[in-house]
Amino acid sequence: MKLNTKLVMIMLTMLVVATLVLFLLNQFSQNDLVQEIQESSTVVSKAIQLSVEDLTSEEESSRLSEYLSHAKNKGINEINIINNEGEIINSSDPAQVGKKREIKKLEKGLKASRRGGGGGSLKPYDLVVPVIVGDEQLGYVQINLLLDNIRDIQHANFVRRLSATVLVFMAGMILIIFLARRYTSPIRRLATSVKEVSAGDLSVTFEAGSGDEIGELAANLNEMVKKLKEKELLEKRLYEAEHLSKVGQLAAGIAHEIRNPLNYISLAIDHLKSELLPTCRDKGGELTSIADNIKEEVRKANYMVLNFMNYGRPLKLKLQQVSYNDLVSKAMQIMQDRLVERNITVVREIPADLPPLQIDPELMRNCLCNFLSNSSQAMPEGGAITLGAALDADNGVFRLTFSDHGTGIEEQDLEKVFQPYFTTREAGIGLGLAITERIIKEHGGSISVASRKGEGTTFTVILPAPGVAQQRQETREAAAQA
Repeated sequence: MKLNTKLVMIMLTMLVVATLVLFLLNQFSQNDLVQEIQESSTVVSKAIQLSVEDLTSEEESSRLSEYLSHAKNKGINEINIINNEGEIINSSDPAQVGKKREIKKLEKGLKASRRGGGGGSLKPYDLVVPVIVGDEQLGYVQINLLLDNIRDIQHANFVRRLSATVLVFMAGMILIIFLARRYTSPIRRLATSVKEVSAGDLSVTFEAGSGDEIGELAANLNEMVKKLKEKELLEKRLYEAEHLSKVGQLAAGIAHEIRNPLNYISLAIDHLKSELLPTCRDKGGELTSIADNIKEEVRKANYMVLNFMNYGRPLKLKLQQVSYNDLVSKAMQIMQDRLVERNITVVREIPADLPPLQIDPELMRNCLCNFLSNSSQAMPEGGAITLGAALDADNGVFRLTFSDHGTGIEEQDLEKVFQPYFTTREAGIGLGLAITERIIKEHGGSISVASRKGEGTTFTVILPAPGVAQQRQETREAAAQA
């Protein structure tokens, strides 16, 4: 329901309630007033009856004084019986007996009295009724009326209507305050969330609980945040693409400017070893150590240049059927000296009947070298690296694992290990695992990492096994038919 519809319904409800309450109170007031007039009329009729009886009776006793004590509650202030000469021959007030009234000035019917009411009473009225028996007029009955009881009823009715009106409007104000808080609270939350989004926090979610304009606004804001996230992702990808292009250009320059001198240095070291070692046998061990260290540093520099080149250029896979055991053996030849130097042993848990992998051997060997290099650096005191492999025939994938018992990775760094240029080592450039992830994804696979600080790290690589799932399905169908 729309917000303006709710407000209109609330106002109409308040109007209907107020009208209904005032109508009911008016009905009650009219009933009270009619009942009071009926009772007053009955009392006046009784007073007239008693006055006529006193006027026509020859007895001197009068019941007016006795009846007046009851009649005063209904507005009768005084009852006088007047003869045709204008003399008051009987009265509820004994002091009035014997006084004269001017017959000409006695106006028959109900007229305002010339005598004022006492105290805070309303203006009194005189009711003059002629008493006629047969064709003879015996006199007049004069009743002095005070309408205080009717005034009290009207006053009470006014107070009730005023109180009801005040209560209705107070209830309306309370309802309006409640609704104002109810609707301003989500608006305030929306404003706070909008500030957070404007500050760059795109993880904010706007609550769209209601179906009014506020809920519609929240839904639109959620859609806006979603599009901002998409735009941010596109900008990030564009930045990465531009960055890759620049890295590619840098890698090309580095390849020409650095790799040739590095190769020359490596060849020169081999030549110096072959020329100097025979002539310096007493220092042969020291020279060999220095030459090997120089070659190792040259190898590191060449490896970094190679990482730059692989990350900056598009990958072109040359897929071949390769035995995983053979691939590991070739990677071990490259890393053997470094692993021995760090006192690292490699444990293979690879089934002998593992089917060959459909991969690019050169790129995948680079991945293995990255895993071995990272694991060896995580175990400065030496240790074992376990290489596992298994075929998941049900899902048609190979599952390759690389485990070590090194220093592990901080929990907050786990999601960053595959980001370009992220590294925890001072000498690293942070491209090894980024390149590895890229190569594996190009093969249609995936990579994940699990690690606990101080306990070690395990990388898991999933690679598709083309034809395995189809072959297994065919085998199941053949068995079912048999």
